[in-house]
Amino acid sequence: MQVAEPLVSSWKAHLSLAFETRDEKTILGKKQSDGPLVVQKALYPEGEAVCHAIVVHPPGGIAGGDDLHLGCDVRGHALLTTPGAAKWYRSSGAWARQRLEFGVQGTMEWLPRETIVFDGALAELCTEIRLGADARFIGWDVVCLGRTGSGERFAKGRLKLETSVFQESKLLWLERGALEAGGALMRSPAGLAGHCVFGTLVASAVDREVLLQCKEVAPTTALPGLTIARYLGDSTQEALDVFTRLWRILRPAVTGREAVLPRVWST
Repeated sequence: MQVAEPLVSSWKAHLSLAFETRDEKTILGKKQSDGPLVVQKALYPEGEAVCHAIVVHPPGGIAGGDDLHLGCDVRGHALLTTPGAAKWYRSSGAWARQRLEFGVQGTMEWLPRETIVFDGALAELCTEIRLGADARFIGWDVVCLGRTGSGERFAKGRLKLETSVFQESKLLWLERGALEAGGALMRSPAGLAGHCVFGTLVASAVDREVLLQCKEVAPTTALPGLTIARYLGDSTQEALDVFTRLWRILRPAVTGREAVLPRVWST
């Protein structure tokens, strides 16, 4: 049975966060929320220098007409994650949209759980990352087309993706894509080659030795100022496991800290 978008008014949600350093402690100095997009209290599982925060969308799913915006200004060291998968429901015609805007002068890690795009969804996901001259960043996204656990495939609908990374005013990375459900790009060897799960990890540049370690885990490329890794397969858990292994390698090189898993991942 297909699940259509809930028969309620669409949600418009905006969450604005600002992290700063006070006496060598990163604090969540600003938190403004309008609509059903919130952040739980700051956590410090690895000491006061790094602030962990969990971004929550209480409705639990994103329906046609919904418009979510998350803006973060990071001047300390912040690690953000989510408590579970983001579910994009089948739409009767209206697009659902999500926009992430990250301004980083310090260090930011964006480690969300997977995005599941239901059959029939019309979803648009945009991410813009603006890094200062000495900023450090690690982030990923994992997308699953259809609820594969119940045998559903992404046979109707459309997904639009856009990711851009700037350092100061220089564009380091721009990727745009549009996937038609059941279209040629989903089957093509130059596209998804019949797979239903794909992901991208973006991190600040690392040296050759670290890059070679990453290449042993997943396809990884060095670009000017950035490190890009990919996953293509059929399992969201495998994708998250691969990216977590990469993160364990990259985090000491990028941030100078060993990996400490967010507590919510073990609950």
